Amino acid sequence: MKFQTITGFRDILPPESALWNRVEHAAREVFSTYGYGEIRLPIVEPTELFARSVGAETDIVSKEMFTVTGEQTPRLDYARDRVDEAYGSYNQTNDPADLLKEVEFFIAAANGAVERGEYSPGQDDIHALRKIVAYQAERQQGALPSRDYANAVATLVTMFGRSQRMSLRPEATASAVRAYIEHGMHLKPGNVKLYYVGPMFRRERPQKGRYRQFYQIGAELLGPSDHPALDAEIIEMLMVFFGRLQLKGTTLYLNSIGDKNCRPAYVERLREQLRKVKDQLGPDSQRRIETNPLRVLDSKLHEEQHIIANLPRIAEHLCPECKEHYAKLKQALALRGIAYEENWRLVRGLDYYMRTTFEITATGLGSQNAVCGGGRYDGLVELLGGPATTKGIGFAIGTDRLILSLEQAGQAEFPSSVAVFLAWFGAPTYSAAVALARKLREQGIAVEMPAVEMKFGKSLSLADRLGARYAVILGEEELAAKQFTVKRLADGEQKKLSETDLLAYLHGAAT
Repeated sequence: MKFQTITGFRDILPPESALWNRVEHAAREVFSTYGYGEIRLPIVEPTELFARSVGAETDIVSKEMFTVTGEQTPRLDYARDRVDEAYGSYNQTNDPADLLKEVEFFIAAANGAVERGEYSPGQDDIHALRKIVAYQAERQQGALPSRDYANAVATLVTMFGRSQRMSLRPEATASAVRAYIEHGMHLKPGNVKLYYVGPMFRRERPQKGRYRQFYQIGAELLGPSDHPALDAEIIEMLMVFFGRLQLKGTTLYLNSIGDKNCRPAYVERLREQLRKVKDQLGPDSQRRIETNPLRVLDSKLHEEQHIIANLPRIAEHLCPECKEHYAKLKQALALRGIAYEENWRLVRGLDYYMRTTFEITATGLGSQNAVCGGGRYDGLVELLGGPATTKGIGFAIGTDRLILSLEQAGQAEFPSSVAVFLAWFGAPTYSAAVALARKLREQGIAVEMPAVEMKFGKSLSLADRLGARYAVILGEEELAAKQFTVKRLADGEQKKLSETDLLAYLHGAAT
């Protein structure tokens, strides 16, 4: 059987992996100068986390996530079955005594499963267990009628932990916010600045520059302030990063989508206008009129563009506070010398996004040419159970697409990983060759040294095919003279040097 990668997945091989390392290294260097620290997040999270943050009805959650059933919990399942049996008996006898006892047993089993690490409850499970405990206490005090208690608690027990699902992360913002809340990072002084580098997963149809396992570099700024200068600074950091990579043909697009005070009225007006032209729209846009009309503005269908061009624009419906925030953001970008184009169709479909949205495109990617998207999401921390006063803004770079754009623009050089090929001849020279190779490597010079003796012509041929820049030749003659022959393979120039001079020569020429 011949094994191959699964469709939508791929291997990243050297020397291309060197370009990936260069990109990721540049991100770490640039982001750290702005005070961002790296956070390493789990690849698997509770599905509920993404359902709440990305939206349960979105294509990402409903169709595209890699999701598996959670932990096996036999003791918890046994306790649940006992409640089910007692509930069945209660329906025949109307005596709640056995049901009360089995619910007590279930509460103990649920708490035990969590304490032993057998089960990781989601927010809905925690809420359900608290209700079960409260109902149990109320019923024992006679506060709930037996029938109401039995129906409510049986439903909650059935729901608790029955099929907790886990998903490979489709994005990392929700994970970063979850970590921020879980570890009490809101108690830290000032803003918390985080960045991440790593793979994401979506079960979508692969296309140019898009894979089912894809990679992102992203950053999140979380804290008490939503000042537009923070938005400008995170955009500046992005543009400095792309400049460090010498990425060509980048364009920054900017928009404001208002907030909870002004966006709802705009969305309703947009919906009204879309209803008037519903018959001229495709199936996806027709569906979105009622569920999420902002998403219609994202449509790439050619036949819908003239309709979208005449729709109401969010900029005309911003409240005074959002207008002021947007104006100050543009002033802050001008102060930093950052050029941008305003794009009124640049929106986010979820309620916790607000005000600033931005996108950066690059050449070489066809019509889907975005390499980065970001925006302000002041409501997300509260949505996931954190303090309502925490604001947030962030971005995510599609690393695969960034690499592709660098390659298309000729900015992706793949130099050989071998700087020096060390050719040795004669058994007595081997130990001296090993010692020299180690000294060169200690200086950060990449050395390739054959494990067995090779003929002179074969050695130099291999050095050339490996793309080495220099060949260092060590034979018995060189060993006796305590010198080494070094040959520059690009033009054939060679010279004899002492070990000290050789180390100095190669340190300056090969690093």
